[in-house]
Amino acid sequence: MATVGRHTSARRIAEMLRSVTNQTSAATVPANRASIIPMQNRSEPMPITKAASLADSLVQQFEQKIERGELPPGSRFPTEKVVTEEFGVSRTVVREAFARLTARGLLISKRGSGAYVADGAQYRAFQVTPQEVSAIEDVLKLLEMRMGFETEMAQLAAVRRSDDDLAAMRMALDAMGQSQDVDASIAADAAFHGAIAHATGNIYYTRFTEFLGVRFIPSRRLYLQADDPVIHAGYAATINRDHLAIYKAIAAGDAAKAGRAARQHMQKSFERYDALAGRAFTSDPTATL
Repeated sequence: MATVGRHTSARRIAEMLRSVTNQTSAATVPANRASIIPMQNRSEPMPITKAASLADSLVQQFEQKIERGELPPGSRFPTEKVVTEEFGVSRTVVREAFARLTARGLLISKRGSGAYVADGAQYRAFQVTPQEVSAIEDVLKLLEMRMGFETEMAQLAAVRRSDDDLAAMRMALDAMGQSQDVDASIAADAAFHGAIAHATGNIYYTRFTEFLGVRFIPSRRLYLQADDPVIHAGYAATINRDHLAIYKAIAAGDAAKAGRAARQHMQKSFERYDALAGRAFTSDPTATL
């Protein structure tokens, strides 16, 4: 197997930390969580879902129409009014779905003419936009997907890591321990996972981890939206312990232990956000998370 260069310098990690920090942006959350029953057609109801998931349902259905050729590239998209009436959802939900389709490069707007299916929409690359992970339901889906990815990545890193790779991980760990704010913590977190990806010697792990990098940001901000220093400190301590366990296993060259530590880290993250979603919904089923 061909591998990428094995030299990760302190300067490169510092650049990674700065890069992630510069990409931070405040997350947005759906304004309405009330249950709505959208309609695929007049006789076939969709299940009741949370408002944040309604946009997902619309996006998925329009994606399928585009992929099947029912909405070919260049064709005019249904208006907000038509979609609202056909699916039985609010205009807020429709606008969120349209925004996601636009972010994915499937939809383009022409001033004074309306919205159209983008050229080449049937042949697009996989992507997850930051806007799509601004609600806890979406964060949970991403964490679920990352579970196996992070586990395998840590296992490979344990048997392929170099001294430079370990130094890069250690630098990120130190930065996490010293961070006093959310932005610095996010940057160090992303750099740590980036160093593990580099240690696999597989460029595709590196590229996919870089792709995921800015998607750490909405989830971390969502969890820490109370801006309470005590909560921040407790959360950071938990994350740092998890990362230290992963680092020690990789440093020891123990692939099985590294994989277990990575999986436990992701599982605990999933459980934290799942509990947060449950608390918010229990206190107010229509509240914004």
